[in-house]
Amino acid sequence: MPLFESLDEKHPLTGRLAMGVEYDGSQYCGWQRLKHAPSVQGALEKAMARVANTPVTIHCSGRTDSGVHATRQIVHFDAPAPRSEKAWVFGTNANLPRDIAVHWVKAVPDDFHARFLALGRRYRYVILNQPSRPVLERANATWCRDPLDVPAMHDAAQALVGENDFSSFRAAGCQSKTTQRHLHFIEVHRHGALVVVDVQANAFLHHMIRNIVGALIAVGRGEQGRDYLARLLALKDRTQGSATAPGCGLHFVDSVYDDVYELPREPLGPNLLAFLGEWTGERELPDCPLVDFRRSRPTHASVPPGFIEAGKPR
Repeated sequence: MPLFESLDEKHPLTGRLAMGVEYDGSQYCGWQRLKHAPSVQGALEKAMARVANTPVTIHCSGRTDSGVHATRQIVHFDAPAPRSEKAWVFGTNANLPRDIAVHWVKAVPDDFHARFLALGRRYRYVILNQPSRPVLERANATWCRDPLDVPAMHDAAQALVGENDFSSFRAAGCQSKTTQRHLHFIEVHRHGALVVVDVQANAFLHHMIRNIVGALIAVGRGEQGRDYLARLLALKDRTQGSATAPGCGLHFVDSVYDDVYELPREPLGPNLLAFLGEWTGERELPDCPLVDFRRSRPTHASVPPGFIEAGKPR
């Protein structure tokens, strides 16, 4: 998909629509609409209602926590009024605060569901590893002043790949019915002062990524050995783990769907990592029951109930 593409303004869109959304989560309680605090969902629905001249309800691919950012949050909604592609994108953006923006909108089949049809969700956690505190990056990266052993962090993280019980990495208030998740890949790389934890799974438990990153930082500092995450995984006890990493470094960068839906491809965010040159949807999905199930392909393996549910990627 080209970065610059003209938006159609002549043909009204009706039926079910998918939309790509970016936001800075610093000033929000998270994605989910709440009565007592500002939310990304609430701000987006309010802006879209002004375009449609009637209330709009949206459903997202995965809820994010307070302070967590997104560069490719996918939502779907049933258009309550016919509006062109340009009207949905430019009109919604004109009514949104500066820390939320719509990238694109696209007609999808009536059975498309942003949450339940997602094959994978991908996050990047950005750590600024330098002695002095960050200034320009302070809202979208976590600062670590101690030198980090990135190869040790990467090696330690590989124990988590595959289908596992992630009880040791869930928040105390996590409401998921199962702690089983299939982690597709996790990589830790250094790019100058930036240390990036790149992780994708079918779904995530509440605070799962931030708890994993907290444990990896302990390994990187030399406080724990390379077998630390394997030991935590086996313990299935969150109280034995490390501190939860801050939300400001976490970015929801991709939600993966079957190619049949032809959702637009975009440069993988955040823009702080644009030099890496990767685009959304480029990684191969693992051969696993959930992916086959969501793609309605025959499979000989049973799909655990927890994998059918989308979970809370945070």
